[in-house]
Amino acid sequence: MITLGIDVGSRNTKLIIFDHTKQSILFQEWIATNIDPTRSIEQLYTKALTALKLPEQSIAAKVATGYGRKIWPLADKVISEISAHAAGIAWLRPEARTIIDIGGQDSKVIALDSQGKVFDFAMNDKCAAGTGRFLEMTAMRLGIEVSQLSDLAADADIEIKLNNTCVVFAETEIISLMASKVSAANIVRAVHRSIAKRIFSQMSALTHQAPYVFTGGVAQNQDLANCISMELGSELWIPPEPEITAALGAAILAKP
Repeated sequence: MITLGIDVGSRNTKLIIFDHTKQSILFQEWIATNIDPTRSIEQLYTKALTALKLPEQSIAAKVATGYGRKIWPLADKVISEISAHAAGIAWLRPEARTIIDIGGQDSKVIALDSQGKVFDFAMNDKCAAGTGRFLEMTAMRLGIEVSQLSDLAADADIEIKLNNTCVVFAETEIISLMASKVSAANIVRAVHRSIAKRIFSQMSALTHQAPYVFTGGVAQNQDLANCISMELGSELWIPPEPEITAALGAAILAKP
């Protein structure tokens, strides 16, 4: 049986085609979410079918998740990102007990039981302080790409604490630090530490335990992952493709 999962995020749209018989991923891809998300969905869908030379009818079921999960008319059903992440990680890392997911607009902490099922979660979608938006603002102010933040922070040599947890006020603080000739490396490390502390505070709302998994596009930032690991006092496992776990979970849960 072949199924499809799609995660329509605020920044990127991810698609997975999964073979349940072989228990393998046949296709995975992501692109930036268009101002009209349906265009991104159709682009990925067409690319997947073409790449695999699959007729549409060979896909037994299609499930959508994410920010724009309700906009694709071809989806057989929609599911929450919480359920999707849990299913994806249960397949990738069955022993995982806590998922930390940081996306462009929100952050989630998901507690799993021994069967990989969700038993509690905490979500922040109101404040940008613990999300990729904070990193985007930081990179913009420093005149660099988001992908450069981790390597830059590795050169940090002093500990700086941001006093503001709100991104709006933190931006003003970053501008002040730049004016004071504080190095970009130390500023980025301070931002990473601030996000890590924000996530750790978010986790206090639920029971969590190791093994911990870090997902979402932000998980590609190794220095931030190290900062979160320090707050937890435990290692973080990062999937090879951390941004596709919800799409994978959607494809897995698409099985009738």
